[in-house]
Amino acid sequence: MTSSRSFVTRSPATGAPITRRGLVRCTAGAGIAIAAGSSFPYFGSAQRMDPYSYITAMEATTDLGQRPGQSADETGPTDADGRSWDAYIQLPIKEGQDFSYTCEFDSAWIILMAYGHEMTLDEQLGYVGHDLSIEPYYEQNASGYVIYGGDIAEMYSGDYVENLLARARTTAVRKVFDAVSLPVTETPDRASTETALRRGQPVFFKSTVDLLDWDPTVWVTPDGDEFPVVLTNDHALVVMGFNDEDVIVRDPLGPTSTNTTRPWQYRVSWDRYLDVIAAQGSDAIAVGPANQDGDGTGGANDLP
Repeated sequence: MTSSRSFVTRSPATGAPITRRGLVRCTAGAGIAIAAGSSFPYFGSAQRMDPYSYITAMEATTDLGQRPGQSADETGPTDADGRSWDAYIQLPIKEGQDFSYTCEFDSAWIILMAYGHEMTLDEQLGYVGHDLSIEPYYEQNASGYVIYGGDIAEMYSGDYVENLLARARTTAVRKVFDAVSLPVTETPDRASTETALRRGQPVFFKSTVDLLDWDPTVWVTPDGDEFPVVLTNDHALVVMGFNDEDVIVRDPLGPTSTNTTRPWQYRVSWDRYLDVIAAQGSDAIAVGPANQDGDGTGGANDLP
């Protein structure tokens, strides 16, 4: 599963994805587990939002700035998009997701490849675990929306081809980084995110598509554990740089019916980024190089 570091693009295993980030397939033939009589009221309004309400397209680069794991102190500020960036990490481009709902694994692939490790979707699932014991479905009650599914803190839950509710948290996805000895640090706020990026560590985070608005929702596991999530437009992305105003995001999704010009790289304000990750419990992790000195926490104990 280890290869020489090569920043080549990778095409999706299927055609242009129609995803939870795209069309909601609410027919019985679509195979989506949906509560009887339910609908996705916010989804329709989300699609009427300008997909560029919060993101600004950038030219996607693979060889500008810091190498993965290299300190920004060694390169100095990087100029891109007419701006100066305090940190700017070289990351490969993945041109499209493997399947409709595999964004967690597609974004993990970007980080793995940046550090020289190639891992297929099946290999990643082998480490993360794939819980199909309960196909996620949702209900609306007096308090709002609730999704019932597997333990997304431990495994990926749901059918990644058909079920737009399928997903995993970073605590499950980090198993692929653990498997190749890439240390992981939680980055729930701006200070820890900046520290990681300055060290050359990309940040994997749970997001919304195009960082658009969301319906606050609670995910409930079979054991009764609860996690804050979003309804219909869940996504996973990678932060690769920052300056005082914005963070830079690498996105494997690409063009879909809801954003036919979606770029592989864009910038978004710090305020919006922090609001979006807060919607899912500030679920974000930095991934460091395997040869990093320290105690195996990815530098967590060194953060201010």
